[in-house]
Order: sequence, then C-alpha cells, then structure tokens
Amino acid sequence: MSMNKDVILTGDRTTGQLHLGHYVGSLRSRVQLQNEYKTYILLADVQALTTHYDQPGLIADSVHQVTLDYLAVGIDPNQATLFIQSMIPEIAELTVIFSMFVTVNTLRHNPTIKTEARDRGYTDLYYGFLGYPVSQAADIAFCKATLVPAGEDQIPHVETARKLVRRFNELYAPVLPEPRILTGERLGGLDGIGKMSKSMGNAISLNASPDDVHAKLTKAKTDPARIHRTDPGHPDICPVFAYHQLFRKEHAEEIHTSCSQGSIGCRDCKHFAGTAINDLLAPFRERRNHYEQRENEVKEILAHGTRQARKVARETMLEVREAMGIRYFDL
Repeated sequence: MSMNKDVILTGDRTTGQLHLGHYVGSLRSRVQLQNEYKTYILLADVQALTTHYDQPGLIADSVHQVTLDYLAVGIDPNQATLFIQSMIPEIAELTVIFSMFVTVNTLRHNPTIKTEARDRGYTDLYYGFLGYPVSQAADIAFCKATLVPAGEDQIPHVETARKLVRRFNELYAPVLPEPRILTGERLGGLDGIGKMSKSMGNAISLNASPDDVHAKLTKAKTDPARIHRTDPGHPDICPVFAYHQLFRKEHAEEIHTSCSQGSIGCRDCKHFAGTAINDLLAPFRERRNHYEQRENEVKEILAHGTRQARKVARETMLEVREAMGIRYFDL
C-alpha cells in the first residue's frame, strides 16, 4: 500500500443491494484508489435508520449484501478496511460533539436533505434524518479522512463536514484535517427522471442476472419523440444513450449518429447497452458467487476491519477529548 498522506473514507447506507449508479458514482473510484491510499469503507447501518428505522431486519441483511457487493466489484479487504458503523461508538460520540456547533437552519437548508425529504414525501423531519450530515462528518473525522469519493449529491454533506472540522479546530486545537470530495460520474435512472436510485425503483442491481439486465433495459425510457423506428432520434436526451457513453465508449459516437439518422431502433440500442453492462457485471457475479459460498470468511473480514477501525476511533477520540479539555482520566 502507498504511504500517500491522504486517507479515504467512503461507504453506503445499508438499505439494500448496490446498483450501477453506486458503481459509476464511487465504487469504481474506490477500487482504483485502494492501493494508493489508506482506505476506510463503512457500512452505514446507523444512517440507514434515518429512512428505514422500522425495518431493522432489512438493515441487518443489507450489511451482508452490501459487503458482498463491495467484494464483488473488487474491493480488497487486504487493502481497504471494511467496518460496521454501529460497532464504532466513538462515531456516535463525535456526532454529538459536532452537533453542538451546527444550527438547525443550516441542516434544513442542505439541498440534499431537502431533495430526499421531498422525494420521500416527508412533511416533518425526524431529528436523525435532519442530522444525517453531522453523523457523516463524524464518519469522516474519526479516521482523519482527507478524501471522500462520493456522488455529486454528497457535496453539501462533505461541505458541512469541512465546516464542522474547521469550527472544531478553531475552538479547541487543530486535531482534525479538513476533507475534500472526489466526485464520480452521475448515472441516470431507467425512468429518465432522475439519478439511478434504489428508492425510485429505476436501478440495475450489481447482482442482476443477464436476463434481468436486458429485461430492465427493455422497459427503460427513451426519446419520447421517436414513434417509429426510422424517426430521427435525439440521443443526447435519451437515458439509454448515456449508458452507451459510460459502458460502450468506443461505440458511442456510432450509436449517436445512427440514432440521429433513424438507422437504429431503440430495441437494438437497448440490447447493445445491455450486453455491455453484462460484460461489466460478469466478473462481479463470479466474485460474488465465490464469497457467497464463504459466509464465515465474509464475517471475519467485517470483524477484522471493524476491530481496526475501532482502534483508530479510540485514538482519535482521546485527541479530541484532550483538545477540548474533557479527558479527565483514562478508563
């Protein structure tokens, strides 16, 4: 592993299996960067409670499923530290400390919080949901992370983390580094409305079978102006063409020309995109199957990573308490 001074923190809420949007947005970067940086990847089961507090069974199962997704895409447990958020109590402690100097108005005006609340139909916000960015700041700070690979929707959260870390350092002592975000590409959903999302039901799971990939793409929205196969299309507004740009880059220009001239139909276009996606997912399926047969090994990967993260968390919180003058004695 490189001795690069940057430390990476990233992760996902455990509310179900991950999908292509996660891969394009951050998983791909994590795999590329894990050999260059000290990398922590959290399974955010506490933050999953912000939207699924009434489904603890789903959250617990998703810890296992998301771990399989990580291993399937190429996260190497010998290079990256995988850990469970709820088993690091120091993160909760740091969340409480950070919450002392962030205003409710700041959280209410967070654009990502506002968007998710609107999409979920929330008219009144639970404290945990509103405070999600504070919890995320603690995730980042406990391991002194400086780099956060994430989707564009996480920019407001990382900016909140930067402000909280800066405020802590100003009030007490320069203990915590300010993080910066490394954004990935955004993948639109199959419905053509917004980004690919589990909650919107417009996603292709990383564990999707070849037939499922093609079936989902068959139903995907395309250019609404194309009524007949020979009608000239507008690929730049078509969600499926975006998949060609990401997963068939070498053929994207050809598809753009053929669609614009009406010489290729949407059915064939979707089939080509589906084939490319299946080519991408094939090694993921193989690795996932390997680990599905080794449940005890997966548990030990999580246990080992969580122990490592807990050790780092204890050390950081000793420094935090020392800086604040509340390290009265060691227990």
